[in-house]
Amino acid sequence: MKKHPFPLIIALSLLISTGCQAGFLDDLSRELGIPSVPSAQQTGLDDATIVKGLKEALSTGTDRAVKAVAQTDGYFGNQAIKILMPEKIRNVTDLLGKMGYQQQVDDVVLGMNRAAEKAAPMATEYFVGALKEMTFTDARNILQGGNTAATDYFKGKTGAKIQAAFKPVIADSMNQVGATRAYKGMMANYGALPFVTGTSFDIDNYVTTRAVDGLFTMLGEEEKKIRTDPAARATELLRKVFGK
Repeated sequence: MKKHPFPLIIALSLLISTGCQAGFLDDLSRELGIPSVPSAQQTGLDDATIVKGLKEALSTGTDRAVKAVAQTDGYFGNQAIKILMPEKIRNVTDLLGKMGYQQQVDDVVLGMNRAAEKAAPMATEYFVGALKEMTFTDARNILQGGNTAATDYFKGKTGAKIQAAFKPVIADSMNQVGATRAYKGMMANYGALPFVTGTSFDIDNYVTTRAVDGLFTMLGEEEKKIRTDPAARATELLRKVFGK
C-alpha cells in the first residue's frame, strides 16, 4: 500500500504559512498535489519579491540601454542623445563652415560620437555593482517613485564613477578615430582667420559628460517602457512587480 507523505505535507504547510521560501515551496506543493496556502506574493509584494523584480527589470533595462548606445550610430544616429558641437564654440564652427571647413567640423562631430559609442560598454560593470548594493529601502523607494526613479538611483550611485572611467577611453578613442586631430586642425584654422581671438576648450571632458548624459537618457527610456508598457514586461515577475 502506497504511503501518503503526511509528515512532508505538514512540514511544507508550516513553512508555507510562515512565508519561508514561498516561491520554491509553492512550486513543490503543486508537484505533490498539495493545495497551496496564500503566501506573501499572493496577498501583496514582500521585500524579497520587490528587490528581485526590480533587479531583474534594471538588469534588463541597463543591458538594453548600453547595447543601444554602444552600437555604431548609437549616439550619432539618435537625435535625442547625439553629441553636437558645444555651445561655447558654436560660433567658431559656424564661421568655419562658412569659410569652407564644414567637412572638418563634421569630422569632429562624428568622431565625438564614435568615441562615446566605444566607451559605453564600460558602464555595465558599474550598473551591476549598483544592483548588488540595492537594499529593500532602495527597492521600495524606486517602485513607489516616478517613471525614472531607478535611473535616478543609478545616476546617484554610478554617475561619477562612469564619468571617471569614460574619460580616458574617450580621449584615446578621439585620438584613434582622428577626432582630436580634426578638432585641433579646426581650431588652428579658426585662429588663423583675421580679426578673431583664440579660444580653448576641453573637448574630451565635454564628450565624456555628454556621453554619460546620453547613456542615462536611454536608461530612463527603458525604465519608462517597463513601468508603463505591459508588453515590455517580459517575465511573470516583472508583470507582478510593475503591474501593481
